[in-house]
Amino acid sequence: MQFKDLDLIPPLMEAINDVGYTTPTPIQEKAIPHVLAGKDVLGCAQTGTGKTAAFSIPILQLLHSEQKQQGKRKIRCLILTPTRELAIQIGESLNLYGKHTGLRNTVIFGGVNQNRQTNALSPGVDVLVATPGRLLDLIGQGFISLQHLEVFVLDEADRMLDMGFLNDVRKVIQVLPKQRQNLFFSATMAPEIIALAGTILSAPIKIEVTPVSSTAEKINQVVYFVDKQNKTALLVDLLAENNASSILVFSRTKHGCDKIVRQLQKKDIRAEAIHGNKSQNNRQKALNNFKQKIIRVLVATDIAARGIDIDDMELVINYDLPNVPETYVHRIGRTGRAGKEGSAISLCDFEEKAYLKDIEKLIGLKVAVVNDHAFPMQVFEVIKKEQPVRRPNKGGGRNHQASKNKGQKIQAKGTANRTNKKF
Repeated sequence: MQFKDLDLIPPLMEAINDVGYTTPTPIQEKAIPHVLAGKDVLGCAQTGTGKTAAFSIPILQLLHSEQKQQGKRKIRCLILTPTRELAIQIGESLNLYGKHTGLRNTVIFGGVNQNRQTNALSPGVDVLVATPGRLLDLIGQGFISLQHLEVFVLDEADRMLDMGFLNDVRKVIQVLPKQRQNLFFSATMAPEIIALAGTILSAPIKIEVTPVSSTAEKINQVVYFVDKQNKTALLVDLLAENNASSILVFSRTKHGCDKIVRQLQKKDIRAEAIHGNKSQNNRQKALNNFKQKIIRVLVATDIAARGIDIDDMELVINYDLPNVPETYVHRIGRTGRAGKEGSAISLCDFEEKAYLKDIEKLIGLKVAVVNDHAFPMQVFEVIKKEQPVRRPNKGGGRNHQASKNKGQKIQAKGTANRTNKKF
């Protein structure tokens, strides 16, 4: 099947041809007809499968066919997403696919001054892309009304759960019109996600493509066993040996991201970090620098990386292995996109070997081990953190004596209570 077989209107086909798309991905092929038919859709699909186009293209067609140009535009579609980066990416996709439709969209998210966003909302928009917190805030201030909503999209529902947004999602749902079309997408289907879907969807069409474990098969994966204190040195060596121009490095923590970047910059390696503690402007600047190849290495946490959508990502490096095996698949899925080859390197210390075992069980593959490197593992035990040693107060000083006297008083009081107790 090709896009021309999906009964899309000329303005959309023109935009699709402009970007060179001819064949839809599996989720696009399955979802677009059902969305165009007005059905509720429950989609299980991870990042990199073309999910954004699968819902944005048919939504644009539905809204275009019933454009209401009289007066101020009303918000007719809400796309709710967990992160600022992903919201921005969806907004860019809507601009790309809808550039010939005359429809307007805007993106709102927290962490920045709201004035620019409220100004964009003022003349009215057809499609609103939002993160939960800022959306509820602007609804509360009276800047947003959803009473004319026709289509509601909940994207990356599993990340909503991970980030603690489910209560906010429920609050948003309470202010939506009862009659609406619902599209629900999640990479995984935990019990909480299934329960949430049940409160949103009505007789949904269920679509599942590319099981999470199978996406890893097309990516060249290797693991280096290395002690934790030698990871940065090994990373520097790997960056020097590899000629990839776009490299995404994953760290488990925000602090770890910043530390890795500082150490790489000391070695004259162009790198920046992206995580939740960075301001929105700094995060977007780092992402743009990476896309434009001003920097070669972007160091990110899992949640911040959700909005990174780059077709020619050549290499992903797991500086820290994740303790959730599905997260590993999401990470390496950043490479090998759009039919291109991809590579993933993992640095694994002794404590992380259990994580690697779980990952291999999920993907059904044994990750190849590279033994020939400068920093082979030497530590074969879990290093326990030393507890601070309390030194006795020599000489029975004033503080020691006061503490001793206090203890004696408590003991005497307890003895007295026991003595005076009536039986």
